[in-house]
Amino acid sequence: MIDWKAIKDLHTTKSLEKIIGNWYGLDVMYVDTQGRVQFIQEPGYSFKSPFLKLQMSHSFGHDWLEADVEKVFEFFNSSSEHSYEFDAFFPGTYGYSHKVVVDDEFCGVVIAYPYFKDTSTTEEVENVVKKVVECGIGQEDAKVAVSKIKKFAGRFYDEMKELVAIVADEVGTFHHEISKREARIMDLNSEIGNKYRYHNLIGKSKKMQQVYHLLSKVSNSESTIMIQGENGTGKEMVAKAIHYNSPRKDAVFMAVNCSAFNDNLLDSELFGHVKGAFTGAIKDKKGVFEVANGGTLFLDEIGDTSPSMQVKLLRILQEGTFMPVGATQPKKVNVRVIAATNKNLKEMIAKGEFREDLYYRINVINVALPPLRERQEDIPVLMDFFIQKRCEEAGLPLKTFSKKCLEKMLDHTWPGNVRELQNEVERLVVIAGEDKTITPDMLSSRILESGDGVGHAPSHSGGGHLKGVNTNGSLKDALEELEILMIREGLKRTGFNKSKLAKELGISRAGLIMKVEKYGLDKRAQKRAAGE
Repeated sequence: MIDWKAIKDLHTTKSLEKIIGNWYGLDVMYVDTQGRVQFIQEPGYSFKSPFLKLQMSHSFGHDWLEADVEKVFEFFNSSSEHSYEFDAFFPGTYGYSHKVVVDDEFCGVVIAYPYFKDTSTTEEVENVVKKVVECGIGQEDAKVAVSKIKKFAGRFYDEMKELVAIVADEVGTFHHEISKREARIMDLNSEIGNKYRYHNLIGKSKKMQQVYHLLSKVSNSESTIMIQGENGTGKEMVAKAIHYNSPRKDAVFMAVNCSAFNDNLLDSELFGHVKGAFTGAIKDKKGVFEVANGGTLFLDEIGDTSPSMQVKLLRILQEGTFMPVGATQPKKVNVRVIAATNKNLKEMIAKGEFREDLYYRINVINVALPPLRERQEDIPVLMDFFIQKRCEEAGLPLKTFSKKCLEKMLDHTWPGNVRELQNEVERLVVIAGEDKTITPDMLSSRILESGDGVGHAPSHSGGGHLKGVNTNGSLKDALEELEILMIREGLKRTGFNKSKLAKELGISRAGLIMKVEKYGLDKRAQKRAAGE
């Protein structure tokens, strides 16, 4: 639907209306697809044409206008033409109308009138006056108003029609651009809402954005996918994201941890068994391959499977058939397999521990998940998500992390990755109790210890100072002075290369940035301090 108010306020349309009104004495009217003339009933609306002003000053004036609009719409609804010159309600007067078209769709009409043609005779003009008087308007008023109606001919006439067409085109163009902008805003809102997410995955880092981009491409394929990453990086969540964004999303998603079973149990778990196949097999049982038929099967820790199991997996991946334990007839299934491991399969292949042909069969598309320590900018995003989720589940007011607490969390290397971070946040919600702010003293000891080091201690220089650090005060103040000194000197030495300095100091880049901001050690602050 066209926003007529926005179009009416456009500088271009205002200018065109002014030209058409001043040069031709015509009123420009905007009519929507329901045949409603816009704005004329608003207080203070001013007509350019004295004739139209007189007409609309009477109660029956709207009926005359509606009759003209109805005639215009009857024409456009039955014709493919874009313009239409029509006989107005008062025979002898004319109006010019032009369609508003957006993306080949009829969206409204622009009308300019009234006027006489150069062919209008004195008798026709007098008949207009007579008709107006018959409608109840005074003779003198009618004569004056009709005398103000202009006659158009030649180039002047053609230019008027061209200007009306330009107004209609401007309306269409503006609405098209507005629609594009609104669509873009919706896309951006969606993008902002999902910028750091793909399905249930969360992360704004460049590495995670690259993962999302890859997943959006591979989800619709039927290719086998290998997900590689350390424990706790979210390999199963990636598998689910692939499944639920694929054509198989309405079918079953099954997950099996291959390292959780011995070889015999895994055989039965994956392929099922028939009654009597072994002691305790009191009835037939379907394996997960059969249960997941038509859907997706996630094989986690595939690197822990035995050579004999690898042969069976290769067969089902190549031929789509498997043999349940104790069965004599193979079964056929259509399952998309997503495999995962935290092991280096190429090293295992070199040692003869993993089949090379199976490796290439499961590694058609490789998704490498970065460890959390390599995407530290995701830590605050994940912390916010986990604490909000946990507080909502526990029915608690939302808690926040203190700045110092966030620094400590950023300094930790997170060997357990996202899973460790989630567990720590859930623990903190419990430990915090009624406190609204989570402080460093609530953190696990392993996290506090991992952020204690600030680099190698400088040698003692005597005089109660350690390279400019006052050692006579409290330990806390001395450590802070040392931290400031090391960061300030390090920034100068590295040319403000924070990545390089963070590596030297043994802390995260994000943690270093927070400390730089905290102590005012950025370039501008140092220049101000130096009086530059």
